[in-house]
Amino acid sequence: MILKDLPAGTLLFRAHTPEWASRPTSGAGAALKGGRFNREGVEALYMSLDEATALREYQQTSPFLPPCTICSYTVSLQKLVDLRQLSHGEPWDDLWHSWQEDWRHLKFDLHIEPPTWVLGDLVLGAGHTGIIFPSVANPGGVNVVVFNEQLKGDSKVEVNDPDGKLPDDRSSWHNRP
Repeated sequence: MILKDLPAGTLLFRAHTPEWASRPTSGAGAALKGGRFNREGVEALYMSLDEATALREYQQTSPFLPPCTICSYTVSLQKLVDLRQLSHGEPWDDLWHSWQEDWRHLKFDLHIEPPTWVLGDLVLGAGHTGIIFPSVANPGGVNVVVFNEQLKGDSKVEVNDPDGKLPDDRSSWHNRP
């Protein structure tokens, strides 16, 4: 694995389901059913290096962009596994080359544990903060997943909300299905 740091002041972006706008750094939404690199129960915050990628990641394969709240974050992140370097350095374990597989199809349609969840487990077990990886939804875009439990020391994620416009809680969603 090749590691990379994102220095203090790096800007990242995420489009949230409005229901989670009150908890923009929690990663709790991804923990409900899992994500590309996190299994169920593991909080992970998925962000992008640019706004367009954040929106395309949120939209996924839908022809429509569902309502969302887009946020910018100022981060300082240490020890991120950089999948953009997959063909560089010492050979990577073959499992890493399966990171682009359709994890949703494997998990929800075939009821198979996605190999990317094992990759997430390896990153967590090694004490790394997260993973930088190319966007599948927006070719040329780059994403970062941060495992919340690994945010220690100089690794920080702060949502930019200087005017306090994000909601304080999820109370407006209590009556939603």
